[in-house]
Amino acid sequence: MPSATQRKVVGSLVVGHHAKGELVYAGRVGSGFSNRVAEELWRCLEEIRVDAPPVDRALPADSRRNVRWVKPKLVADVEIRGWTTDGIARHAVFKGLRHDKVASDVVRAAPAAKTSASSALPVNLTHPDRVLWPDAGITKQGLADFYAEIWPWIAPHVVNRPLALVRCPGGVKEACFFQKHAWAGIGEHIIRVRDPDDGQELLALKNVEGLVSLAQASVLEIHAWGATLGNVEKPDGITFDLDPDSTVEWTDVVTAAFEVKDRLAKVGLSSFVKTTGGKGLHVHVPLKPHADWAAAQEFARALAQAMSKDSPRKYLATASKQARSGRIFVDYLRNARGATAVVAYSARARAGATVSTPLDWGELGPDIHSGRFTISNLLHRLSRGDDPWKDVRRVAKRLPSKRP
Repeated sequence: MPSATQRKVVGSLVVGHHAKGELVYAGRVGSGFSNRVAEELWRCLEEIRVDAPPVDRALPADSRRNVRWVKPKLVADVEIRGWTTDGIARHAVFKGLRHDKVASDVVRAAPAAKTSASSALPVNLTHPDRVLWPDAGITKQGLADFYAEIWPWIAPHVVNRPLALVRCPGGVKEACFFQKHAWAGIGEHIIRVRDPDDGQELLALKNVEGLVSLAQASVLEIHAWGATLGNVEKPDGITFDLDPDSTVEWTDVVTAAFEVKDRLAKVGLSSFVKTTGGKGLHVHVPLKPHADWAAAQEFARALAQAMSKDSPRKYLATASKQARSGRIFVDYLRNARGATAVVAYSARARAGATVSTPLDWGELGPDIHSGRFTISNLLHRLSRGDDPWKDVRRVAKRLPSKRP
């Protein structure tokens, strides 16, 4: 498949193997490509391009979208975590081309024995092979493994915070719903406390076992309050959700994020950016928990309205769908008490198993779209460098009295 952000570059590979004389679809490989390798693959594959799928068995409709088909002549070396029950490779990572192998000799082989990250945890998974993201081949077991492996990165954003969870028991193709309170069979590692204001039950996590327990409950998204359980009336962060109309160019969303950053810097606040895993960006401002919810939301509202006033053709500060045409909604409403935003490193209940991913401001640009990172490729990214949000709490300041 072509890259969604660059021309003449491979974004992912559709792969297959031979079985009983047929070429069988085995899923997609979406990680392991450097820019150089992705460009070289594009050139190689364009030379053997064909119009129709070469596989012999019927392909799912989602697997055909935006695919450029080629003759099955090249052999890829792919590392996988295992297979789904319907024969799709899980967590596939591209390692290179094998010029010593003949394509017709490639058959399905089980991966080397490997203990999954989640198997060492005391969390029992029922129906681990249930496919939650059919287009990406991600199963419940795959989600549990992902949660277990990203614990060091996601922990600062979920531990001891009130949560709102998006559960999809049948996967993204079936009905999904928000869950803010306990359910029958909730895992013992998930914290249940009472809201000191109204006595309503709140859910939270304290350890990796709790996070993996969410996979057992088919929690595909994790949203959190901007405050901790220990100081629930004093937010420790503000999130601006830059939500573009479908006609807005990605470069305009990037420009909006930098404008939010600049406005915050003028009043002495540091900010961090992440993809939403959807179509927009989140700009997060860490705070020392001192101001109350009303002050935090008023500050966020003032910034959103200032942007709308200065550039009314580009931005708006109201949630009106009708008025949003061609503009970006600078959503400040996620900063009220009880409101939530999807946390950094959470998966999303969207096609492709995208992940809300922290970025360095220096890498934000036209080449990194909001859906760029997924369950299948995020671990590859994390293995190559530091967490762009590692200093998020260290640079927190009090909410300034001056408005942006």
